[in-house]
Amino acid sequence: MSRDHDLPEVPGRRLLLKGAVAAGALTAATAVPGVAHAAAPAVPRKAAAYVNPLVRQRADPHIHRHADGFYYFTATAPEYDRIILRRSRTLNGLSTADESVIWRAHATGDMGAHIWAPELHRIGGKWYIYFAAAPAEDVWRIRIWVLENSHPNPFKGTWVEKGQVKTAWETFSLDATTFTHRGTRYLCWAQHEPGMDNNTGLFLSEMANPWTLTGPQVRLSTPEYDWECVGYKVNEGPYALKRNGRIFLTYSASATDHHYCVGMLTADADSDLMDPAAWSKSPTPVFTTNDTTKQYGPGHNCFTVAEDGRTDVLVYHARQYRDIVGDPLNDPNRHTRVQKLGWNPDGTPNFGIPVADTAATTTAATMKESA
Repeated sequence: MSRDHDLPEVPGRRLLLKGAVAAGALTAATAVPGVAHAAAPAVPRKAAAYVNPLVRQRADPHIHRHADGFYYFTATAPEYDRIILRRSRTLNGLSTADESVIWRAHATGDMGAHIWAPELHRIGGKWYIYFAAAPAEDVWRIRIWVLENSHPNPFKGTWVEKGQVKTAWETFSLDATTFTHRGTRYLCWAQHEPGMDNNTGLFLSEMANPWTLTGPQVRLSTPEYDWECVGYKVNEGPYALKRNGRIFLTYSASATDHHYCVGMLTADADSDLMDPAAWSKSPTPVFTTNDTTKQYGPGHNCFTVAEDGRTDVLVYHARQYRDIVGDPLNDPNRHTRVQKLGWNPDGTPNFGIPVADTAATTTAATMKESA
């Protein structure tokens, strides 16, 4: 996520001025038309304490803050058969926002099973959703697919199926994300590479349009550390964050139980992103299970910004318990969570630990504020 494609050019100015007027911070009688009074500058809205879990039973969350002032939310539903959307003018408001099913799995054929990890992006004046799906008759032949909607409101209009994103191999692939850097649009995703002893690695390619890669595709990462190989050898769920002259690419590793965790790749903003040597991998995970706060298997994250337009926010899912009976994929209780993302003196992100659940009384008060 980078502010240059997820937020307006001047992220908060219009909304901040609107809020200042409502609060009486601008004095019309003495102010020059169109200019805030010098004695009462617009003050950014202070973000409310976050509600956690933010949205229950919604894994692989994606939150897009759009120029219209809304936060748009989508995620994996535990039924694995639909794509949902919510929106709210506040992050906390997503907890109680109405949810719409904007697309359902096909009864037969392609896109019929394992509807996973949708991401909503605004590209060239249209909405796009990237998601993983498999044929109804072959549920593990998972590939990346794209939907397009030309209506300004993604809850309206028609979602057109643009087809499968064709990569170099017809193998297990999922968790596509897209970002721009210096005028070039990229797709990053997880895929099994033939001949590799892993489940999935991370790949990058430039794009010809929102559903077509230009090639070549390059491998940025493969599971190599012990913490990336517990249960399964997995690198998946990539997401990009551009700050401080660098591009940070987070991803998730290991099985989807309490071993699930977040790793990170880093590249200099001036480097050739298509050169795997430009990316360095953190040797330890940056975000992991925490027994003290009772949050287990945090992962499949994205980033957004708070209502003030400045504070970075980490979005992820986690469970509230360690032990799972049976296949973790059949356990529905991966809940969407949000918390402030910190920054270290050297300009690298400080993820901290997954915060504890919000107390019931605090949740009620915060929900009242955000309503």
